[in-house]
Amino acid sequence: MGFKMGIVGLPNVGKSTLFNALTRTAAAQAANFPFCTIEPNVGEVAVPDARLDRLAEAAGSKQVIPTRMTFVDIAGLVKGASRGEGLGNQFLANIRECDAIAHVLRCFEDGDITHVEGRIDPASDADIIETELMLADLESVEKRLANLSRKVRGGDKEAVTQERLLKSAAEALEAGKPARSVAVPEEDAKAWRMLQLITAKPVLYVLNVAEADAATGNEYSARMAEKAAAEGAATVLISARIEEEISQLGDEDAAMFLDEMGLEEPGLDRLIRAGYKLLGLQTYFTVGPKEARAWTIPEGTLAPQAAGVIHGDFERGFIRAETIAYDDFVTLGGETAAKEAGKMRVEGKSYVVRDGDVMHFLFSG
Repeated sequence: MGFKMGIVGLPNVGKSTLFNALTRTAAAQAANFPFCTIEPNVGEVAVPDARLDRLAEAAGSKQVIPTRMTFVDIAGLVKGASRGEGLGNQFLANIRECDAIAHVLRCFEDGDITHVEGRIDPASDADIIETELMLADLESVEKRLANLSRKVRGGDKEAVTQERLLKSAAEALEAGKPARSVAVPEEDAKAWRMLQLITAKPVLYVLNVAEADAATGNEYSARMAEKAAAEGAATVLISARIEEEISQLGDEDAAMFLDEMGLEEPGLDRLIRAGYKLLGLQTYFTVGPKEARAWTIPEGTLAPQAAGVIHGDFERGFIRAETIAYDDFVTLGGETAAKEAGKMRVEGKSYVVRDGDVMHFLFSG
């Protein structure tokens, strides 16, 4: 499995430029006016993982297939979006379909690019978007509570649970806090997710700086990083312009360009890894002469469910998993050597898959 991350923000903060870089296309029109993105652009990108190439080299794999992740470029929200201002209702619906939110904030000055609020203040921009999303959630919660009242009076257990969770969400939202601030008991986690509240989704702040500030950031990004840390939120420093330039270069030229800019790796690699961490995802591998392939699973996934990511039959007929740790596979030079060294483990249905496991599943057809 992968996941879908929505790229949101005010108009003209660099969302579409970032999306273009992510997908290496110009599918998302980047223009200096609000609402240049009318329909959400969806792009699938490969998740960078140097381990995959090393595994393929050790096994002599002919093909390398990375796991993938989906980004959605959602048109710029404005103040009043929760009331339908701009194209607000449509955009809010698009955000609801995403698993997480990458909130792009403008941390650069450029007289040629208009800011919809007439000033550069990323913390204030973040508050505008958060407020609109909270207002949209509150409206949704109030409507659902009204619709549930009859079922609750009738003693419907599911409705009673929903009402309790919705009231918890309403209490937080009315206090000016996002739904993700609510402490949800583990037994209610599934019902809570089913509510599909926008502000319950995890948020990653993408601090978009000018090219000259890509390595160290600036006063705007520093202040926003402090605000994010106080919220317990993650940040990624990035220059969307640089990422767009890199995306048009070959590997060798891109490496030289990064070196000139004082950067160790593309910001997009850090963004994707931060997205992985945000949603508690990890990777396991299947490796053979034909292909080396990466698969995405949530942390804590058991072996049968990990097998099911490849095919449902693997999960239904799961017998066991032959497993080699990544370090052992690479250090010893492949599956045969790892087996001879006693580094292959046979794991059953209760095995919790670890990040980097190289796995081969046996199942009954």
